[in-house]
Amino acid sequence: MTMEQRVNMNYSDPDFLLKAPLRELIFLANKVRKNYSVSSLELCNIINAKSGSCSQDCKFCAQSSQNSAKVITYTLKSKKEIVTAARRAKKIGAEKFGIVTSGNSLSSKELDILISAVSEIKNKIAITVCASLGALAKSQLEKLKEAGLSRYHHNIETSQNFYPQIVSTHSFKERVNTIKAAKEAGLEVCSGGIIGLGEGWQDRIDMALFLRDLDVDSVPINFLVPIKGTPLEANEPVSRKDALRTICIFRIILKNKIIKIAAGREMVLKGFQTRGFMAGANGMLIGGYLTIKGRKLQEDYQLIKKIEKAWKE
Repeated sequence: MTMEQRVNMNYSDPDFLLKAPLRELIFLANKVRKNYSVSSLELCNIINAKSGSCSQDCKFCAQSSQNSAKVITYTLKSKKEIVTAARRAKKIGAEKFGIVTSGNSLSSKELDILISAVSEIKNKIAITVCASLGALAKSQLEKLKEAGLSRYHHNIETSQNFYPQIVSTHSFKERVNTIKAAKEAGLEVCSGGIIGLGEGWQDRIDMALFLRDLDVDSVPINFLVPIKGTPLEANEPVSRKDALRTICIFRIILKNKIIKIAAGREMVLKGFQTRGFMAGANGMLIGGYLTIKGRKLQEDYQLIKKIEKAWKE
């Protein structure tokens, strides 16, 4: 039986996914990407529109008020600042612009500002607008959709089984309910998680299977960057080989979805980032992250050229 036949028969078999030689798994994951015509590279840029002072206790996050990490704190940026950031995102080559706020909810005033910003960006800038604004209700999500929002981002972070070891101030079920509300509101959904929280391989496989069953549209894979002042500051970074195997697993399980390499790609993959896109990824963030700087734009532009060339070979 070929590797491809075995994957099609039982692609959740951990024995296969974890023991297959990495080189062969990368070959298969890239073949799956090609077979499902996932041949374009999605580029996203985000704005940290509201930073710090979050009441939630996520162990990985510098923005949690329950952690002692040093992070710049500010209230929601103005509509003008958000629209200006969208123009910059368009200028640097992003096709999607994400508005991200700290905290697990929004006030009505904050929501009104964001609705107005989304509407202006949608009407005046040729860029798709996304947002990550916490656990919003369906009615709030519908207002954002009406204003022009296309996609809602809400990570499940890890497997359902491991989640309580990472967050206690809200539940895994709450995350899932928000994702379902976004889908019911007619929005695309971007949902993934962080690798390297202390989870096991089965947790990673379970997360991919859960996202497949939720039928989300885009899956960002972040690699934990241990931040001083957070409970996970002493975690060992994921190895390059484990990162590549993880990307392969997500592509093989999720088949035609967008798989985006986000925070931590520079630290974990280093000079081998092209391999991540041969292992099944087809999306990336450019221009930096929330509390962590990314690579210089010129370096990412060079990487994009390498990826596109490798895909054609």
